[in-house]
Amino acid sequence: MSVRVLIADKVDQVLIDLLRESGFSVDYLPGISREDLLSSIRRYDVLVVRSRTRVDEEILRSGNLKVVARAGVGLDNIDRKTAQEVGVRIVNAPEAPVESVAELTIGMIIAAARRVSELNLGLRSGKWNKGLGMELSGKTLTLIGLGRIGRRVSEIARALGMRVVAYDVIRVDIKGVELVEDLEIALKLADVISLHVPLTDSTRHMINGKTIAMFRRGTILVNTSRGAVVDTRSVLRALNDGTISFYAADVLEHEPPRTEEEWALIRHPRALITPHIGSQTREAQRRIALMLAERIRDEVVHARSC
Repeated sequence: MSVRVLIADKVDQVLIDLLRESGFSVDYLPGISREDLLSSIRRYDVLVVRSRTRVDEEILRSGNLKVVARAGVGLDNIDRKTAQEVGVRIVNAPEAPVESVAELTIGMIIAAARRVSELNLGLRSGKWNKGLGMELSGKTLTLIGLGRIGRRVSEIARALGMRVVAYDVIRVDIKGVELVEDLEIALKLADVISLHVPLTDSTRHMINGKTIAMFRRGTILVNTSRGAVVDTRSVLRALNDGTISFYAADVLEHEPPRTEEEWALIRHPRALITPHIGSQTREAQRRIALMLAERIRDEVVHARSC
């Protein structure tokens, strides 16, 4: 019997082609509604999602899934506890978008330091205000999280002449990176803070009013991890009072945004917010497709052999 795959979010065509070449029956329905997903999930063995689709207990217990595949890094939109209980295997491709996300992070840091979006907005409104930016060479970048992406960001930042310090609950020795075991010290040292942690109970709103009070005045904050790692209201207040000089983020607490605070942040002259495009490069999407196709095939073979 053919393995049936439902792809519920937009993916690279390579993934669809590779799965079909493996003999799988693939339905590509990017943007499928939750109601339609619930009503049809019983027909599928494999579900492929990105960050849009939440794979919660109801979905996992409503069907006969063998594998849930996340075309990307984070798994916070998948109920891993229930998946384990019902015997659904989870695969993802955390290595694939590292370069793309790291490059976006560095681009945001440079844009923030040179006030690119702020000055561009002024010019669009007819103001010829050159303003004063900041060189990154010699400045301190604090990385919160030193996983694959954090490590790649550190390499590029050091090539720019930055001093790099890092805080991580897991000690990882990286050449040229100063590890700091106390979060408060790591935050106080920073000219620029960049967040690279998964969303867990311990990291949710880890950047809040209390931790922002530890920042140097005028700190640049960059978030390309998950939106809920920061408390939106606290960041907005800190932007308005100058504690944070610029906020750049590729993520929001709700995607798409739906709160007044999120829209105020998006429209803030000293904020640069993009719609979760960290892995949105041709190269990253192809790597994700290649890795995921192989991992889905392996898990299906494993499930059949059990």
